[in-house]
Amino acid sequence: MQKTWSLIRQNIKWIIVFVCIGIFLAIAEDAFHQEIMRMDVAGQNFVHNCLYSAPLTALFKVITTLGGPVVLISLTILLFFLIKNKKIGLAITVNLVITVILNQIFKFIVQRPRPEVFRLIDESGYSFPSGHSMCSMAFYGFLIYLIFTHVKNVKLKWALSIILALLILSIGLSRIYLGVHYVSDVIAGFIFSFAYLIVYISFIREINLKTKQPKLAQK
Repeated sequence: MQKTWSLIRQNIKWIIVFVCIGIFLAIAEDAFHQEIMRMDVAGQNFVHNCLYSAPLTALFKVITTLGGPVVLISLTILLFFLIKNKKIGLAITVNLVITVILNQIFKFIVQRPRPEVFRLIDESGYSFPSGHSMCSMAFYGFLIYLIFTHVKNVKLKWALSIILALLILSIGLSRIYLGVHYVSDVIAGFIFSFAYLIVYISFIREINLKTKQPKLAQK
């Protein structure tokens, strides 16, 4: 039994990836068959009946842009030139490119129409999975990893990470609130990108370990 728990602890990140992908595929199957899940109806009703207000609408219209292509591409370019270590800048860029490509592939396969009710903004394209949610989780989530890896000030590290985490959640909520995505679109986007981040960060760390291997001392 102890060996089993030890094996689980050693492979916990890959277990999480497996579970996340399983949940994502289960949601994707329902979305592929154009099914509206209970959580979709409950989410739409909750937003419309309990949250809707003019000030909140204005706020979410601003927040949702922070997960859009213009802001994410602009931030990627800005960080690439501002960060001295170009390997980090390249990793940020590649991360966004991969996420966008994967999102477009999923949208093309599933082809789920967007919600028709409670629509507060115009949005084109398919609904599943939410591109804003998927890309913001991957982009800002990777920034959280970089902050924890490179920022030495503990208070600043946690403050920035919490702000970015709240931003990710707010962007997802904004897509539901504005009526351009179902709850399942947002959850699926978050879940897939979380699993993807584990794989991507593991890959980045593996590359760094290989490039930082010490040379054998010359005799």
